[in-house]
Amino acid sequence: MIRAVEAISLLIIPLFILFTVWYGTFKKVRVYDSFVAGAKEGPAIILKIFPYLLTIFMAIKGFQASGAFDYVRDAFYGVFAFLDLPIEAVSMSIFKPLSGSASTALFTDIVQTSGTDSMATRMSAVIMGSAETTFYVLAVYLGAVNIRKTRYLVPVCLVADLIGIVVAVCVARYFF
Repeated sequence: MIRAVEAISLLIIPLFILFTVWYGTFKKVRVYDSFVAGAKEGPAIILKIFPYLLTIFMAIKGFQASGAFDYVRDAFYGVFAFLDLPIEAVSMSIFKPLSGSASTALFTDIVQTSGTDSMATRMSAVIMGSAETTFYVLAVYLGAVNIRKTRYLVPVCLVADLIGIVVAVCVARYFF
């Protein structure tokens, strides 16, 4: 079974590319010209979303460097102390919506300091898989299409993240 999954995972991307070329040819689309036209748009999109990404990265670094992160983490840890959550999981819950790379670095630190079999590591791993890098995704997608009025988008995304984190904590508690 594992060999079959490994074989499928090795073949899936080349097969997808072949399917795309075949389907484009079947639909009489100039596949190579379409690919080149799409590739030409890439640098313009990168330049368009770069200011949004830079802003979110600067905000995250400022949040960390100012010490505000420690206060927020300690406040959340105090509020949810009755759940007996590891403080590392609280840190992951705060960082995951902000930045994927920062949460990966934090997870690496949790694994190194707490060990691979600890509840902090397991719960943080499930949280990483259950929550989205909301602010990064919003900066990229909304920046790419120049949407400035987000209205309910940020609160809805944060509620979805909260639900994902709560479910992750429950799943980690149940299985580990």
